[in-house]
Amino acid sequence: MTKLLDQAVETARRLAPEQQDEIAHMMMLYADLPVIQLTPEEEADLAAADEEIARGDLATDEQVQALWTKRRP
Repeated sequence: MTKLLDQAVETARRLAPEQQDEIAHMMMLYADLPVIQLTPEEEADLAAADEEIARGDLATDEQVQALWTKRRP
């Protein structure tokens, strides 16, 4: 175990049991998840989306509702 992880566990030991269980569940989920490698195209798409969000270029409520309406059978 790394020193940092050991420090985190020691800190968690001082928390309430419910918080300790929540941390334990998150760690177990994290440990079981595969690492996802993005393609260059996916990286570019994500960067473009981040730029749109930074500009405030977001869909309106009406546009989102129209999308959901179109997708439903």
